[in-house]
Amino acid sequence: MAENVKYNEDSIKSLDWREHIRLRPGMYIGKLGDGSAQDDGIYVLVKEVLDNSIDEHMMGYGRTIDIKISEHKVEVRDYGRGIPLGKVIDCVSKINTGGKYDSGAFQKSVGLNGVGTKAVNALSDFFKVQSYRDGETKVAQFEKGIMVEDRPIEKTTERNGTKVVFSPDAGVFKNYHFIPEYLENQIWNYAFLNAGLIINYNGKKFFSERGLYDLLMRKVDEESIRYPIIHLKGNDIEIAITHSNQYGEEYYSFVNGQFTTQGGTHLAAFREAIVKTIREFYKKEYDASDIRGSVVAAVAVRVMEPVFESQTKTKLGSQTIGPDGPTLRTFVNDFVKTELDNYLHKNPAVADALLKRILQSERERKEISGIKKLANERAKKANLHNKKLRDCRVHYDDAKGDEEQKNKSMLFITEGDSASGSITKSRDVQTQAVFSLRGKPLNCYGMTKKVVYENEEFNLLQHALNVEDGIENLRFRKIVISTDADVDGMHIRLLIMTYFLQFFPDLVKNGHLYILDTPLFRVRNKKETIYCYTDEERQRAIHKIGKTAEITRFKGLGEISPEEFGKFIGDDIRLEPIILSKETKIVELLNFYMGKNTPDRQTFIIDNLKIEKDIVFDDPSKKQEEEIEAA
Repeated sequence: MAENVKYNEDSIKSLDWREHIRLRPGMYIGKLGDGSAQDDGIYVLVKEVLDNSIDEHMMGYGRTIDIKISEHKVEVRDYGRGIPLGKVIDCVSKINTGGKYDSGAFQKSVGLNGVGTKAVNALSDFFKVQSYRDGETKVAQFEKGIMVEDRPIEKTTERNGTKVVFSPDAGVFKNYHFIPEYLENQIWNYAFLNAGLIINYNGKKFFSERGLYDLLMRKVDEESIRYPIIHLKGNDIEIAITHSNQYGEEYYSFVNGQFTTQGGTHLAAFREAIVKTIREFYKKEYDASDIRGSVVAAVAVRVMEPVFESQTKTKLGSQTIGPDGPTLRTFVNDFVKTELDNYLHKNPAVADALLKRILQSERERKEISGIKKLANERAKKANLHNKKLRDCRVHYDDAKGDEEQKNKSMLFITEGDSASGSITKSRDVQTQAVFSLRGKPLNCYGMTKKVVYENEEFNLLQHALNVEDGIENLRFRKIVISTDADVDGMHIRLLIMTYFLQFFPDLVKNGHLYILDTPLFRVRNKKETIYCYTDEERQRAIHKIGKTAEITRFKGLGEISPEEFGKFIGDDIRLEPIILSKETKIVELLNFYMGKNTPDRQTFIIDNLKIEKDIVFDDPSKKQEEEIEAA
């Protein structure tokens, strides 16, 4: 076959800027997605436009940004200097064009490579940019990167600034939808990193006076923290830190106002500095895991011309804070060593509380050390001899590899051989793995982490995810709970969620946990098949197909054939993210769902669970005949 393939001058193609972005969107915005994950492409598009407005504010121009986001439309208006009118079109349609190559104009900005807004333009059905500058305005409009309107410069009474309006291309971002909680978190982060900035989003005001202190107050349950939040600020650096009663380590790291979800050199330096400073303060070589166990912290740095490991800027690669500055490691370590040490000396009550938390972590670690060794040996043997984990080939923690493939990596957690068998046969072996539970998991509410090592199912799941020492080496971008849509399935789902919330809350808070949504019904005739996820969809399908409709109710995942299952876990997969809001208190949440049976909980389950009485009838065949006849 290879001998017949011609390779000549005609084989060499040159793509213009918009063609290349549309052909390889992952190079510019990471993964595409449908909006169910907080790092999906539609949120990156919002971020790329907002970054420009934030950079204007950072340079001292504009204290307010107005944002309106509807179902499929985004509008951002800032009050900065406005794009120079003669360069408005170039700035949104010429690759490697922008003001940020001039370090004097944008000394410590986020977007430095002149790509962001062009990617938004190329990947939008509709894109309009308007600049207001010194009493004049310029408007240009595009469709999928192609200019459709170029208005001449006109007079205006509007304040200086820039307005961008766009609608993501539905052909690129299939079935996309914005999740309000993700947008609000994104906007809150901008507010926390830019104290004094006012962001008006859909009629709601986002504003922070105390920066990272406010961020931690929003992220942690105030009743669970062990001592008041330590908040320290310096030139080009700000940190906030406390310890809580939860397991794991929880960090929020930022560079020039950019939320680096995957950390990088600044976060590595911060984690190292915490350990070093605390060891020196208490004059004892505590284990690093005991010092950082249950920590909740945030760090923000300002860096000249930052280097990121990808266009989406989720991981910092810079080694120094500027061309002539110290290394990031030295800069962060010196600040933490001086300021945190001074704070602990001045606040002995906080120092005592911190020490008690470290000693508690140390006791818990020693208590499970023997069990842990045996459990790890069992896990190694189990991985060799059983098939609980049907692994995939590409993982989230791969040091190298295609970013889009790594971001697609997911682990389906199933119960029972039939369900796991169907998913295993129909999955994408490159990026989709399956972990099969044996029976219902243990209700681990209120238990210590010792149970993770004592319980074989929990221990093997922990090793499959590679989260024993934290989520930095998590092997899958998405962890997908895949249970039946009945009472037993709901119970298993709650038990699995309890496991993660109890022992790995940072994994949930960082948006890695999902519920698989599979169809409840199949309505078909010889010409057409419609899969329905709700009873309302079923009724519409019956009306559409008419008297020839054949209706099948899927009572369990095992009843769906592998051929059909492939349609539900491919490009059109429906996932419901588990989102913890500011009001969510994990301890109270777990107590309500998984504590002692209470009338309130029983009433809640009865009122909210889609049990069979809601979707299956006393005489299904008779009821279906009536509905088909009516259609």
